[in-house]
Amino acid sequence: MVQLGANRYGKAEVRVVHVARGAAPDGGDVIKDWNVSSSLSGDLAGTHLSGDNSNVLATDSQKNTSYAFAKAMGGGEVEAYALALATHYVDTQEPITRARIAVQEYGWTPIPVNGHSFARSGQYTRTTTVIHDADVGTSVVSGIEDLVVLKTTDSEFWGFPRDPYTTLAETTDRMLATEVSARWRFRSAAADWAEVHAAAVSALLSAFAGTHSLSLQQTLYAIGERILTDLPALCEVRLALPNKHHFLVDLEPFGLSNDNEVYIAADRPYGLIEGTVLADDATDPGIAWD
Repeated sequence: MVQLGANRYGKAEVRVVHVARGAAPDGGDVIKDWNVSSSLSGDLAGTHLSGDNSNVLATDSQKNTSYAFAKAMGGGEVEAYALALATHYVDTQEPITRARIAVQEYGWTPIPVNGHSFARSGQYTRTTTVIHDADVGTSVVSGIEDLVVLKTTDSEFWGFPRDPYTTLAETTDRMLATEVSARWRFRSAAADWAEVHAAAVSALLSAFAGTHSLSLQQTLYAIGERILTDLPALCEVRLALPNKHHFLVDLEPFGLSNDNEVYIAADRPYGLIEGTVLADDATDPGIAWD
């Protein structure tokens, strides 16, 4: 005997670009460039077990809803947009009891010539995931990904155990680089989304730069601690920090010294450091990371 387990369905990676004409402080345009994925769950056994689609809002309808809500809301902050979509699906589709909306936001920087020209800014991708459940409530988790940061010194790694397979030398001065993926959980579904985002990124960068690192794990904790200390609207930070190794090149065969000047940037294999930092009074995450 078998039975149907947990399931959900939706429309993945709907590309939505909204232009707010003349909305910038200088009278120029404002672009919101989003990659939107919706996922719905609820009373959907019929479509799985017998092909009864009477409770299934077509994924094409979800795609169209993403476009319509971008128009209706005039762009705006990505968290507000995701909240509106998630609430809409649960409120208007009786069989649907939970909606999960995940959005990536790509940045564009105005070219200061005419107010309507832009260059893609690739420093990082902004993210948010909103889950709205008819019985449990609403969670908001935002963050960033693809943020590459590097420090040329102020980093060490030594005192680790050595076994028969250890060849890594200890160091008290190394290059430290990583590609940050950070997610921060809000205490409630109401906040100044733009202000929190800017302050969280600032705290992250400040902690990375200002921490004399004895390990990437220590740096991870310092980043999470700084974000939570600076932003009481947040209660949990989850981070993934792949170690983007830089190794000194041996220049002795060429009769040259290498005083921490020339490196090879290795893309793989790499160490992957992951961790969670919680406020002492953090609420139960509930559905937040589902």
